[in-house]
Amino acid sequence: MSNGTTQEKPLNELLSRSMVDLYVGPSNTHWILHEKLLCHHSPFFRRTFYKKDSKASDQKTFGLPDEEDHPFKTLVGWLYSSSLPVPREEADLSMLFDLYLMAEKFDMAALVADVLQVVREWYKYSDTYPGLRRVQYVYANTEEGSPMRHMLVHSVARLMVLEKGIPAHWDKALRKNGQLAVDIIKAIQDWKLDEESVPDARDDPAEAEELVDVEAELADVEEGGEGEGEEEEVEEEAEKGEGESEAEGEVEDDSEDTVVDSPMQPNHPEPTKDAKKKNTGEGMISGFKKMAFNSVPNGITNGDYGTLH
Repeated sequence: MSNGTTQEKPLNELLSRSMVDLYVGPSNTHWILHEKLLCHHSPFFRRTFYKKDSKASDQKTFGLPDEEDHPFKTLVGWLYSSSLPVPREEADLSMLFDLYLMAEKFDMAALVADVLQVVREWYKYSDTYPGLRRVQYVYANTEEGSPMRHMLVHSVARLMVLEKGIPAHWDKALRKNGQLAVDIIKAIQDWKLDEESVPDARDDPAEAEELVDVEAELADVEEGGEGEGEEEEVEEEAEKGEGESEAEGEVEDDSEDTVVDSPMQPNHPEPTKDAKKKNTGEGMISGFKKMAFNSVPNGITNGDYGTLH
């Protein structure tokens, strides 16, 4: 099954008499393995057991307290059988991802290739894509250039292109993990798509117009123009009214009496004859006329009251 770069040798040639003792996990599970077989597949263990120092080379015991028992057991099974368990459901991939990380740590290229093939085939034949948790886990524990990371990000890129929208959890993750977003873009670039198959928004203005209601925008502009015209007319009338009030104030010294009381207030004193005459407009200078409330430009109606300026 192995497609790695390690040159294959018959198993019988790798089952030497020399053995090594490995203690794995927090429980120090003891494994006794053939030294030649282990070192053949792992440069990491070759550096550990084949040191130039003669005293160190006699040491055949090594501890791996940070490793998990289950994936290491699968690693041992692969060493002696060159086979891996086939996942039956997505949950079974957890152990395979842990095994993959272990294989990268021990520089076991053949095991890396085999695990990658099993995971890829599971997604292919189950017609599914890697979930966000899987991708984040691999990204957190691998370096740039990792084959598993490459496979996952290319799968996600295809998912994003084919989906109508980006799922909310992916959207949130991509905003936080800029490197993942960049890698997805690079993955799409790696496809070397034919230029004719890639939509060009510059050649299709109708596509942009769908995002903007042009008719509504034009209507708003027209309404805005009419509104400005009305405001100008109101301002002109207001200025005219102010001019008339100032002229009236220059002629009559008692212009401050133009305070209009509320029509609802009772017990007002009886106005004098002069006041009545003034209120009827008879005492106003020729050419001026009294303005009705409904003609005041600021919108005051007959029901409003206050000081007119």
